[in-house]
Amino acid sequence: MSSSYTIRRAQSTDIPRLIELLGILFSLEKDFSVDESKQRKGLEMMLDDNDNRCIMVAASHHQIVGMCTAQILVSTAEGGPVALIEDVIVDKEHRQRGIGRDLLLSIETWAIEKGTKRLQLLADRNNTPALQFYKSMSWNNTRLICLHKK
Repeated sequence: MSSSYTIRRAQSTDIPRLIELLGILFSLEKDFSVDESKQRKGLEMMLDDNDNRCIMVAASHHQIVGMCTAQILVSTAEGGPVALIEDVIVDKEHRQRGIGRDLLLSIETWAIEKGTKRLQLLADRNNTPALQFYKSMSWNNTRLICLHKK
């Protein structure tokens, strides 16, 4: 890990900056829209359950420059807990410095310590740089597709 940034668990005081980062991420993803009140509520819910949910942040000079989230789910296929990883984003001016890698590794470590049997990651199928990054970190495509309904 570089000395120019640190990876740590998010705190409630980080929420305003996390909302900004989610705004950047959601502007790239056609399936989501920016709604600060919804994002605030979701982040608060994530922070309220430290046993089953985790937000990791990267801080550089006391400013949050990246984030990654995970939640524990139960998989009947695996017969136990799995982690769903989302919201991987690093500020554009801080990319290509290993921050995304260290965020993802930290969230993976958290999930493994929780006894998960599999890690799952949601990513936008049109975000080629992100998909290349995940592939470089040994993530594999599945034959599954993600559907949603409101």
